[in-house]
Amino acid sequence: MTAIQEATQTGLADRYGRLATDLRVSLTDRCNLRCTYCMPEEGLDWLAKPELLTDDEVVRLVSVAVTHLGVNEIRFTGGEPLLRRGLVGIVARTTQLTPRPEVSLTTNGIGLARQAQALKDAGLDRVNVSLDTVRPDTFQQITRRDRLKDVVAGLAAAHEAGLRPVKVNAVLMRGANDRQAPELLEFCLEHGYELRFIEQMPLDAQHGWDRATMITADEILELLSGRFDLTPDDTSKRGSAPAESFLVEGGPQTVGIIASVTRPFCGDCDRVRLTADGQIRDCLFARTESDLRTALRDGADDAELADRWRRAMRNKLPGHGINDPSFLQPSRPMSAIGG
Repeated sequence: MTAIQEATQTGLADRYGRLATDLRVSLTDRCNLRCTYCMPEEGLDWLAKPELLTDDEVVRLVSVAVTHLGVNEIRFTGGEPLLRRGLVGIVARTTQLTPRPEVSLTTNGIGLARQAQALKDAGLDRVNVSLDTVRPDTFQQITRRDRLKDVVAGLAAAHEAGLRPVKVNAVLMRGANDRQAPELLEFCLEHGYELRFIEQMPLDAQHGWDRATMITADEILELLSGRFDLTPDDTSKRGSAPAESFLVEGGPQTVGIIASVTRPFCGDCDRVRLTADGQIRDCLFARTESDLRTALRDGADDAELADRWRRAMRNKLPGHGINDPSFLQPSRPMSAIGG
């Protein structure tokens, strides 16, 4: 049996030959921002504490994924994962697993200035920070909070702590920050951050996403090309990575564009998600979930949990279907799913 055949039998394989090796783990559905493309101004009904996985339960399921199912990348997400009190300890225990996975964090950056060094000391490899603008007024308009200085400080602290490459994720919205794309790239180039623009996806709690008004990858490229010379980065092996990479002014610095809607990359997807309340999601846009929390709390051993996880992945569809007329947005918003 070849290594690929063995991985397909023992790992998180779906019916279409894809193998999930990248696990996104949501640690909380709570967030300290109220971004207009994510949740309503008054917030949401948060998960009750008994529903959330404990720190030990998170680490147990992550351990099953790494030691039994071939997962080699762990990304902790939220909501806002920095709000999780046990975050540093969870990271430390995850990086001590054998084989040691790559461990990263997606955050809005608020509070990162205080925790960056502790997370680095715990073994965290890198961070992705969400930032859609470098203008204070636009930041407050989009997030409904006056916290831009905290995010900028968090980025600097992460870079100083060695959580590199520091990646910045940005969403452009028509009439809000779309014309600011070049200055955001300029800011990231100046500070040595890797910027990636992401097409806005239908994951808002209000279900107000409109395909017709979304700013596309082609538009993003046109906005940036007015100021920068961008060429495809032929040296970058994209593989399952979602971003198309472009050299800026011939390189070596790059900018990425993630065309989740207009140029979906479902055929190369290697991701699986674990929600903060212990549900497996085989796709970001899945309409169904598989419950691991109940089995875990009922005393299932690692082998049974791994088997349940494998069976859950067999239901994964060939694609998210955003561009299909029959597409239905997930009932959970992004903050409750985990990025």
